[in-house]
Amino acid sequence: MKKIIKTQKSKLKKYNPKIKEECGVFGISNVEEASALTALGLHALQHRGQEGCGIISYDEKNYHAEKRFGLVGDNFNNEKILKNLPGKFAIGHNRYSTTGGTTIRNIQPFFADTYNGGIGISHNGNITNAITLRNKLVKEGAIFHTTSDTETIVQLIAKSKRIKTIEKITDALFQIQGGYALVMLTQNTLIGVRDPFGIRPLVIGKIKNSYVFASETCALDIIGAKYIRDVENGEIVYIEKNELKSVKPFPIKKTRPCVFEYIYFSRPDSILSGKTAYEYRKNFGVELAKETNIEADIIVPVPDSGNAAALGFSQYTKKKFELGLIRNHYVGRTFIEPSQKIRSLGVKLKLNANKSSISNKKIILIDDSLVRGTTCYKIVKMLYDAGAKEVHVRIACPEIRYPDFYGVDTPTKEELLAANKSNDEICKYIGAKSLKFLSINGLYKAMGFDKRNNTYPQLTDHYFTGDYPVEPVDHLGNNKITQLSLLSTGSNN
Repeated sequence: MKKIIKTQKSKLKKYNPKIKEECGVFGISNVEEASALTALGLHALQHRGQEGCGIISYDEKNYHAEKRFGLVGDNFNNEKILKNLPGKFAIGHNRYSTTGGTTIRNIQPFFADTYNGGIGISHNGNITNAITLRNKLVKEGAIFHTTSDTETIVQLIAKSKRIKTIEKITDALFQIQGGYALVMLTQNTLIGVRDPFGIRPLVIGKIKNSYVFASETCALDIIGAKYIRDVENGEIVYIEKNELKSVKPFPIKKTRPCVFEYIYFSRPDSILSGKTAYEYRKNFGVELAKETNIEADIIVPVPDSGNAAALGFSQYTKKKFELGLIRNHYVGRTFIEPSQKIRSLGVKLKLNANKSSISNKKIILIDDSLVRGTTCYKIVKMLYDAGAKEVHVRIACPEIRYPDFYGVDTPTKEELLAANKSNDEICKYIGAKSLKFLSINGLYKAMGFDKRNNTYPQLTDHYFTGDYPVEPVDHLGNNKITQLSLLSTGSNN
């Protein structure tokens, strides 16, 4: 096997107080220039992870790999790199990691030689019993080369006593818990897997006779592929000789996709349950407006996350929509501030007040979520410093009171503002004139469901309710802190 891996020095991360993105996965089978199409797909999924990217290709003899720190466009935008990735089969990955996880060895896709041959794997999500499984595997003699929970899956596949590759994968999946979407590549076979609850997303597309797996439909659009359907919860889909095959080995469970795909993670033009994420977010703004009774002159979004909700709010209330904050799109996530004086400028690196629009105005400021409140505090102060008369904050989702264990880098419960303060205390903390969150009923109503009558398909909404569909094994009891506590979980793969 020919294996090429390019390395770069790790870069320091810029602290981000918001919920952080998940990873993006992509795979394509039996098509010319598979690696180039994979790079395009990853480019469309760039919003799901900006710290690292990688592609593995297969030319029917050898596997080839390129892994890099940074953005897809900075690493896979030239013919020389893509020539290192020949073959008609490829999978790719965009990565987001937590502190301690930014090393070249943790960048995916991962590759392993097994008894049945080579296997590449890209993973979005988090294995909630990965530490428990990893400790068991280490005791049995397994050697790990990364701190990623994804490697646990690879080890379980390699150790399986089953004969066929699909059976080995199934055997491994029955041992893991959590929310995950996997795209795997073996000899001439592309495989897509979604967890039993369908927490993490994965869609199927087709371009001519070739099949595609991707985290979102926007990755299909960029290469001209047609959306076929979602991989169903608990389904293993595999492509052999341009034929789609499916197995459903798990007991049937009700689908519970992550609600934050609708609120924040997915790109606005991606399709979720028949509608674009943009439509859902506008509807969140409409329901938020229905629950709000306050006089104001203008509606101002926090760009870009609050744009759609603010537009829906504005259209329903017939209040003027203004870009009261201007975003600098050229500040990257890996921006390294050279001094404490520069670091203290904080949010101004990305946002600046549009004084002519907000001076002496009563403002309703709208964002998609509020986590720690540090950014919101700075934005409210910025608006007042720019001459705003009043700033009323409205958040287009309910209060985030509980952390995530399925692949989203949320803070601990101790760091979540709404878990520790009342609405009035939060309002005082961020310096706003008033504060209101969208109710849980309003959230579901905006999505076309009525939570009160229980006629909706239950989403994974534990951020607000504490209702975890899968028990977070590694975060219970003595497993909460172990020698492997720096494991790069979830979106951190």
